[in-house]
Amino acid sequence: MRPNLLLKLVHSVHTKPSDSDSVTSALSTTPSEKMDYQQQQQFQAHGMPQIPSQPVQMASHISQADQDAIQQSLLPQRSTVSKGKYSLSDFHIMRTLGTGSFGRVHLVRSVHNGRYYAVKVLKKAQVIKMKQVEHTNDERRMLKLVEHPFLIRMWGTFQDSRNLFMVMDYIEGGELFSLLRKSQRFPNPVAKFYAAEVTLAIEYLHSHNIIYRDLKPENILLDRNGHIKITDFGFAKEVTTVTWTLCGTPDYIAPEVITTKPYNKSVDWWSLGILIYEMLAGYTPFYDTTPMKTYEKILAGKVIFPSFMHADAVDLLTKLITADLTRRLGNLSGGPAEIRNHAWFSEVVWEKLLAKDIETPYEPPITAGVGDSSLFDHYPEEQLDYGATTEDPFAQYFVEF
Repeated sequence: MRPNLLLKLVHSVHTKPSDSDSVTSALSTTPSEKMDYQQQQQFQAHGMPQIPSQPVQMASHISQADQDAIQQSLLPQRSTVSKGKYSLSDFHIMRTLGTGSFGRVHLVRSVHNGRYYAVKVLKKAQVIKMKQVEHTNDERRMLKLVEHPFLIRMWGTFQDSRNLFMVMDYIEGGELFSLLRKSQRFPNPVAKFYAAEVTLAIEYLHSHNIIYRDLKPENILLDRNGHIKITDFGFAKEVTTVTWTLCGTPDYIAPEVITTKPYNKSVDWWSLGILIYEMLAGYTPFYDTTPMKTYEKILAGKVIFPSFMHADAVDLLTKLITADLTRRLGNLSGGPAEIRNHAWFSEVVWEKLLAKDIETPYEPPITAGVGDSSLFDHYPEEQLDYGATTEDPFAQYFVEF
């Protein structure tokens, strides 16, 4: 391949952390895996350099009721206004759940109803310094619009003169990433269960012209019963046709993004293929020691499937992890239904899955409803500057918060 294909790529240095240093924030602030402005400039300047296995319930076809449930939309009826409902005084901050480039995520408890929430706090100065104003405002808007069983819910936002606050559901079960690392790899039925829930969530987003662009195990949380919640909408965007923004995590980036071509929602289906592969194999198909080598492997497109991988899984992955958009499932005339109808998903009763009427393969060992945070790492607490009422030089950038 020619080195100049990569010269304009905005990249992030992404290494898979160990269990001990995994970022396990309930709602990860912009982590090190994401692309920041300094990394963009550096790259442009230098150029190329065991859990139980359980079966999933059976179905021979997808019913009309199933189709209707999957396509049901609440977006047109939902307001995009998120401000004005909460303030800092409504919550008691319990502990830090995770940290990132822009701030941190806290476990908090409402002083009114006693319930636990996760509050994502972003430092305005950092957001502006890293040129992430548009992404941050898009994240707020997307989270306010979406409503789906397998997507995180945002209750509202507020701000002070230095910080932005996003009030989310607290998802106690931790990251799928942590569970995968402890398990090394998932049995075929377990990977299928999580992949099926992710498929429904991504299909829902796409049906409303929302492209997610950051699918990976670190952004998939498990609720108290073991169902998924996709979180971190920092790269989510409404796209009716194509977009050009270069973002994502190296192991999961589609080749058309690397080559700076216009791309569509099908990049999420590529990432689904990478996710399924990682769940089944325990590693990503194009992993290498540096992002640049990973990009080279992605562009080369050679996928080696372990001998233990089920034939149906290999067939599905071959049709998802392909640079040829005329062959990539989810991007063809049949749309996402062609993914759901694939033989690997033949056991899935999609309507039951959407209703969470299927037993999960793993139930997190937590006590529900008491703010149990035992599945999240501990982080040093710092002196908080929340609630500042000084003059806000950044107010014009975040008027909707």
